[in-house]
Parts: sequence; C-alpha cells; structure tokens
Amino acid sequence: MVMRPVLYVAILIASLIGTYAFKLRTEGIFACPATGYPANGYLGYCEALAYGDYDHGAFWYELEPEAARRMASADVLFLGNSRMEFGLSSQATSDWFAHAGVSHFLFGFSHLENETFIAPLLSRLQPHARVYVINVDRFFDDEPSAPGGQILRASGNELRRHYHEKAIWQQLQRPLCTRHPGLCGHNLAFYRARDDGHWEHRGGGPERPQAVADAEPSDQALWGHYDDLARQFIERLPVNRDCIILTLIPSPATKTAEARALAAHLGLELEAPQVEGLETFDDTHLNPDSAQRWSAAFFELAGPRIRQCLAK
Repeated sequence: MVMRPVLYVAILIASLIGTYAFKLRTEGIFACPATGYPANGYLGYCEALAYGDYDHGAFWYELEPEAARRMASADVLFLGNSRMEFGLSSQATSDWFAHAGVSHFLFGFSHLENETFIAPLLSRLQPHARVYVINVDRFFDDEPSAPGGQILRASGNELRRHYHEKAIWQQLQRPLCTRHPGLCGHNLAFYRARDDGHWEHRGGGPERPQAVADAEPSDQALWGHYDDLARQFIERLPVNRDCIILTLIPSPATKTAEARALAAHLGLELEAPQVEGLETFDDTHLNPDSAQRWSAAFFELAGPRIRQCLAK
C-alpha cells in the first residue's frame, strides 16, 4: 500500500518529463537541426512555435557582442531583409572583400524587416561604415515587422529575458544535436556568422525552386510616402551620398519598377545587375548557385564605386 502513492508520483513525473521533452522537440529549438552553425556563429531563427526569431533580439539586447562589434567596425555595411542576406551570403562576396582587403557585414533581418527597426538599431550600435549598400526591397516602409515591432513596443526586462533564454538554449542544443543529430528535427533554420553577418540555412523540407521575374507595379499610391521615408533615412547616414549604393536583390516578384522610381527620386543610381537563369530555393530567396552568380555580377558593377569611396 505504501508503494502505490510513490509509484503514482513516479508515473506522473515521468509523464510530465515526457510531455515537456516532446514539446521541446516539436515546438522548441530542438525542432531545428544543428548542422548549419558556422564555426563562429549562432542560430538566428528556428521555425518553431516556442522559439522563432533570435536575431532581432541578439543585436537589440546586445546578446551577441562580437557580432555587434564586427558590424559597427565594418568598412562596408549592407542593409536589408532576408533576400539581401541570402543574395549576398556567397563565396563571391567573401572573395571580393578578401581581395580588396577591407571588412564588410551583412546586416539584414528576417520577416521582411525594414528601416522601422533597423534605423533605431543603427542609432544604438553606431556603425562606422564608409559605404552603405541598401537593398531597397520595401526597406523604406513604416510598417513594423512582427519581431521588430514587438521589441520596439516592449517595456521592462521580460522580452530581454526571453531572448536571453533563447541564447542559453543554443548552448545546449548545438553540442547535443551535433553529436546526436537524431535528437533534433528538420524545421527551417537560419544561422548567422558573427564575423561578417553571412547567413546559412538548413532544414525546411524539399526545395521549391522558382525562377526570378519582375512583378507588376503595386501600391503606387504609397510610392511618394516611401520616397519621403527613404530621403529622411539617407540624410541621417554619416557618409557622403556618393557612398550610398542602392540595389535590388531579385526574387520571383522583383519590384524593379518601384526600385527604379525610388532611385530616380533620390537622385541615386540603382546598382542591380540583370543575370539570366536565377532561381530561388523557396518562394523568395536566391539559392546558393544563383546568389553566387548574382553577387559576382553585383561587385563587377558596383565594385569600382565601393573602391573609390574606400580610397577617399
């Protein structure tokens, strides 16, 4: 009779542990693989209900001080969304900067992030870049993204603690799932290198390649508003206008007409090479081969301007 309550408690505890482990595996960081971590990098995003974004909070709350230092000291700073990250996270980019002997950092974010979050983040981190390259793919918009808006609206330390807990979970997930891959799932994950901000992706199921193409112009009534936001943002950058380079990473719905109109309004060139046969690995981001070819063409086009600014 004495053993029955003990057995019941043991079963209850085992059940609770099993339930927690199951939720951690299906809804937490263990739903994502650990195969994409750079040697010096971290998990920026895990597509799981209880994890999701880490990258926004990593910079805002200074949870990745080395990445923040590298960004702030970079000679050339790239701004934009995840299309910019995957479009320029290539060997061609690394090779160009290695040959030029200068540093760079890809400072893009997921969730179609825009200047609403990135502008105040730049004010906090105070970069010293001599050249800014901006992917104008609705970068100049005042509609906050989900994670960016949550951070900007947050008060107190609760959200900071939440992001800090995500950082701690990576210290457990990375070694465990590296040694025992079966412990982790295959949900989509993005990893960021602290040295240069490049992204790597893993998981997410089979690729769904799509050809890049121009989209029909949309939201034209708002173009004037986007132009005003762009002018205000660019005026605040602490570099000569000649050293602000606009570009447009292609996708299956490339906003080429909008980007050209914006560049014309600002009186700046749009450095966006046209490369044939590009494809995405999903419905929006360039696959590695296409990113390699497009970024090589970009530096062939914009490289002389970048070098000229760096030589001043």
